[in-house]
This record gives sequence, C-alpha cells and structure tokens, in this order.
Amino acid sequence: MTYYDAAYTGLPDPEMDSQFYDKVPSRRLVAWVFDGIIAFGIAFLISILTVGLGFFIFPFIWLVVGLIYRISTIASKSSTWGMRMVGIEFRDKDGQKFSTGLAIAHTLIFTIGTGFFFVQILSIVLILTSRYGQSVQDMILGTTAINRPLN
Repeated sequence: MTYYDAAYTGLPDPEMDSQFYDKVPSRRLVAWVFDGIIAFGIAFLISILTVGLGFFIFPFIWLVVGLIYRISTIASKSSTWGMRMVGIEFRDKDGQKFSTGLAIAHTLIFTIGTGFFFVQILSIVLILTSRYGQSVQDMILGTTAINRPLN
C-alpha cells in the first residue's frame, strides 16, 4: 500500500470494489449538465420575477444561484439533484458523506476552477485517469464521487 492509498483508507478500493466506480465519469457529466440546467432555470425565473431587471446582471445571479444550489444540496445529501438522478454521491477520504464545510470548500474550488479552461481540461483528464476518478477539487480535498451504495 502506497502513501497515496493509505490516505484514502475509508473509500472502497477501485480494484476490489470496482462497482463503486463503474460509469462514474459519464454519470458525473450527465449530473453536471442537469445541475447547470437547474441553476440556469432558477436564475432565469429570478430574473423574470425582478420584472426583467435581473437580466442585466444575469451571469451574477446564475453564479450565486449555482453556489447556493450546490452547497445546499451537497451539504444535505452529499450530492446534487443531478447526482442523485444518476445514482452517485461524494465521499471524503474516510468514506463519509460531506459535511457542510467540505461542501462549501468543494463548491468554491469547483466554481473558481470553472472559470479556467485549463483547470476544466485537467479535471476531465484526472476523472478519466486517476485511481479514484478524482477531479482537481477532489484531489485538493481528498474526496471522490462513487456510485451510491444500496444500503
């Protein structure tokens, strides 16, 4: 066991328990699209409810809605609505669901990284090639996404 593996002792082993990681990259993509649509829809509705004035600052509203949406859903169930739809959830290095603090940190790093094309490409490459299928923010925080256990 390497130091890297010892740091993730609470997570299912990708070789011994591969069902926890099966198709997670494609499911993360579907969840990301679904969550983006939800955040956009809520931001659009807010903009309409402000008699159209919200459209002048629509990118800001969408950003804030996205932050609140991700933090609140991940903090409550360790997954966004999109992730729940496709059957995946986040776990920390000990195999536990996310705390509110970890949900905030993960969302902030994700949101900042979204603004940089290189970080997005790196995240995609890491999700497809790293042992635990981790993105940049997952690597930084020691977290990963797995298929939701049946229990």
